[in-house]
Amino acid sequence: MALMITDECINCDVCEPVCPNDAIYEGDEIYEINPDLCTECVGHFDEPQCVEICPIDCIPHDPNHVESKGDLMSKYKRIVGE
Repeated sequence: MALMITDECINCDVCEPVCPNDAIYEGDEIYEINPDLCTECVGHFDEPQCVEICPIDCIPHDPNHVESKGDLMSKYKRIVGE
């Protein structure tokens, strides 16, 4: 699954710079995650970096974008040009 940022986000700015796919961006009110770019850090790290660094735990799986680990790896390879 891709991840999403909930409205509990406090706009602390720590998640955006740690995303290796540049999937996180500043939305109108809170940070948001582009599901087309989110691989949950598959291909880069063992754990999603945004989830690891978020101080308030507001980055769950996005139920609207269900993907297997294989799907996430395929997306990673497409993004990095493999």
